[in-house]
Amino acid sequence: MRDQPELRNVPIAIGGASDRRGVISTCNYPARKFGVRSAMASGQALKLCPDLKLLPGNMEKYRNASQQVMEILKLYALEFEQVSVDEAYLEIPATSNAQIIAKQIRQQVEAEVGITVSVGMAPNKFLAKVASDWEKPNGQFGILPSEVEGFVEALEVRKIPGVGPKSAEKLNNLGLHTCKHIKELPLDWLIKKFGKFGKVLHDRSRGIDQRGLSAHYKRKSISIERTFAEDIFQGQEIEQALMDVWPKFLTRVENAGLALSDLAPFVKVKFADFHVTTLANHQKKASLENYLYLMKEASVRDQQAIRLIGLGGRLIESDKQHPQLPLFVSH
Repeated sequence: MRDQPELRNVPIAIGGASDRRGVISTCNYPARKFGVRSAMASGQALKLCPDLKLLPGNMEKYRNASQQVMEILKLYALEFEQVSVDEAYLEIPATSNAQIIAKQIRQQVEAEVGITVSVGMAPNKFLAKVASDWEKPNGQFGILPSEVEGFVEALEVRKIPGVGPKSAEKLNNLGLHTCKHIKELPLDWLIKKFGKFGKVLHDRSRGIDQRGLSAHYKRKSISIERTFAEDIFQGQEIEQALMDVWPKFLTRVENAGLALSDLAPFVKVKFADFHVTTLANHQKKASLENYLYLMKEASVRDQQAIRLIGLGGRLIESDKQHPQLPLFVSH
């Protein structure tokens, strides 16, 4: 859909040919309206949607897009865990505005990668995962700590990650349709009926999830870039461009729970021929004055027009502790 806009509103599925026992790996929302879904036989999908356009997969393209998205997410994360090619968890400071950060992530991914993502915000991984599916596609949804009990009690059991169609059917046959129904049952009964998963059901029905992020990614830097509609030139245009980007950089630093004094400055310049140069000063702390100096020095390294500038900072205190709030991102 990204690479062939003419197919944007056409039912599309990625999968093997129907005459070779092919299976659907994924499909777009126009196709889902006909009942097409992942893991369905391609032949069955074509019966449900005769106009379905069946396309082969391209893992290299998916991996490249995934890497681009994950690099963007790391710009906002104090800690980061990638769980699949298209899903990740982020820890952000509890003092920051999660809704604003989610919007920034969605806008940046769409602008730079050309795809959309959905974001869920919540106090733990279970709820963030559920919330990320709440406003798909291309949406965001947050669950505040004060809203957890009411939200979880009304949650259908099939929404609990790990509850598949068969498990949901078994729970429904026992009269368990929502988390509130599970919550009313004792732990020992759930374990007797469902084994180890009974403890998971017990906890999730109460909105409990003690899992931390398993990958110990720590933020090392923060940055922002601007690509110009038309190339600019050195001198006053560079200074004006930096001044235009500066307030947005400050906002990003603040949303990450950081201060300029936490950062050693660096800049990036991309010239008209796509040649890139960077310049850093690890001996000084980030300030407007230092960024102006670095940007002017970097911009004269090549006598060309400039198509992009970037401001960034590397954390001086990489082990600084921050209160955190998870986000879950899916695309």
